[in-house]
Amino acid sequence: MRTAYSVETVRAAERALMARLPEGTLMQRAAAGLAAASAEFLGRVYGSRVVLLVGSGDNGGDALYAGARLRRRGAGVTAVLLAPERAHEGGLAALRRAGGDVIGPERALGAIERADLVVDGVVGIGGKGGLRPEAARLASAAERARAAIVAVDLPSGVDADTGEVSGSAVRADLTVTFGAYKPGLLIDPGREYAGTVRLVQIGLELPPDPVLDALQHEDVARLLPRPGAESDKYRRGVLGVAAGSARYPGAAVLAVSGALRGGAGAVRYVGPAGDAVIARFPETLVSDQGPDHAGRVQAWVVGPGAGDDAATVAKVLGTDVPVLLDADGLRLADRDLVRGRTAPTLMTPHAGEAAALLGVRREEVEAARLTSVRELAAAYRATVLLKGSTTLVADPGGGPVRVNSTGTGWLATAGSGDVLSGLAGSLLASHLSALDAGSVAAYLHGLAGRLASRGAPIAALDIAEHLPDAWRDVVRD
Repeated sequence: MRTAYSVETVRAAERALMARLPEGTLMQRAAAGLAAASAEFLGRVYGSRVVLLVGSGDNGGDALYAGARLRRRGAGVTAVLLAPERAHEGGLAALRRAGGDVIGPERALGAIERADLVVDGVVGIGGKGGLRPEAARLASAAERARAAIVAVDLPSGVDADTGEVSGSAVRADLTVTFGAYKPGLLIDPGREYAGTVRLVQIGLELPPDPVLDALQHEDVARLLPRPGAESDKYRRGVLGVAAGSARYPGAAVLAVSGALRGGAGAVRYVGPAGDAVIARFPETLVSDQGPDHAGRVQAWVVGPGAGDDAATVAKVLGTDVPVLLDADGLRLADRDLVRGRTAPTLMTPHAGEAAALLGVRREEVEAARLTSVRELAAAYRATVLLKGSTTLVADPGGGPVRVNSTGTGWLATAGSGDVLSGLAGSLLASHLSALDAGSVAAYLHGLAGRLASRGAPIAALDIAEHLPDAWRDVVRD
């Protein structure tokens, strides 16, 4: 499991460690890791040109000490001091002893244009808001130049705790972070600014309650349902799918396509698209008598392509089994009915749907994804899977939010969310918790999208057809 911690928690761990170590040890550990990562990124250190953008905090000190190490290995290193009177004294002295140059912002543009590597040591993890004008000007110049950009701990201008970017920020190719991942490195829009993220361990002792966690292959493999010798299709779980309409029969087909590949033993379909479903997936148990007469199920998916069928949504929400609520179901569901359910509810909105439920603009949700998913989970007393470039899953009772680490931009295609709903519903029917079902489904869905795409456009059914490959890939590791 990959975990991310708040700035407050990281700072407390740093203070505790520094109290036990000789002064400056922690910064030297960070600088050594930063220098090594930068050297690896450069490929050839000797003769390369490195520019350090140095602010007034410890990030500036890390950059200066790392620059001194690179200078001793033969790189030409120039430090641009954005706040000369507050630059880290020890780091500045170390760079000068190593033969590095020190200049002010007024001379920086030429150095940046000639650089092979620019190191962003402007603002640390405690920074709030966008870059100030002088730093923004230099960050923009670095982005235009041919140099690679390495951020120290976090790209300057990105909020470490939320990933929010409220103004100008550095766009890094590589971020070298120390001691622990910060949430802003894993959540968009901050994740987009971070580039590749490399964690350097510096000896921090962190508590067992991160802000975020991200499943890895081994975590997903442990959670996946597996039939035993005594299993039959009913013991493996039966999923009910109430989806589709005369206008949107394809949504039902796609939801069932994900459900059949999600581990449940059987899928019951209820709705007006039965002919389309049975023609594509003859193994589906189809009924046109409504949820009340579908037979026993261990979970329901309701909403994809439902149109204006509020009655079916209400009937499904009135059951005593886990329910996944998606698409039209999110719009049609009575909030009090969702809040009053005793069985688990998993809601799977995209940013636009989440914005409508929260009564805000879509842009507000996309700019503050972590805050939005938590607010929605609390408001509906449900587990919420917020789809998007970084999918987040939050429980209503708090605890770490799950962030998905798989996927591709090609997943942004019509019907992709219907496949995800069926997959997650099948995992619910297989007795995973709402948090685990949503997280595992997002992981497999993203991996299947990668396997299906391989850099090319895909359709929703391509994702469903590659779910077994994704499953095998996870279990094999």
